[in-house]
Amino acid sequence: QVQLVESGGRLVQAGDSLRLSCAASGRAFSSYTMGWFRQSPGKERDFVAAISRIGDRVYYAESVKGRFTISRDNAKNTVYLQMNNLKPEDTAVYYCAADRGYGLEYAKFQLEGEYGYWGQGTQVTVSS
Repeated sequence: QVQLVESGGRLVQAGDSLRLSCAASGRAFSSYTMGWFRQSPGKERDFVAAISRIGDRVYYAESVKGRFTISRDNAKNTVYLQMNNLKPEDTAVYYCAADRGYGLEYAKFQLEGEYGYWGQGTQVTVSS
């Protein structure tokens, strides 16, 4: 198993940048494909970005491509989400997720059901 704790969410202005972190503990971090998802009030949770176990492959939702960057540091058991040029529509609770410990095929990176472990979320609010 793995435990996930997100941090870094806060209130920012449109156009600002923010970096979210997700610290993992438990089983070997490098065993997991890691993802970020987000949920706005009244909406379903949506995929944002994902990264392979060794960080050689990444995948982004179209809405964040070119603005957000996912990365990981396996030595620190941490995955990051660098968010630039934030927009009010990026306002959401951001969740970190890990797959079930076997890694994911690239084609499944964006599938919420493939992730077995979730953090509690961190709130990001972007004011206009």
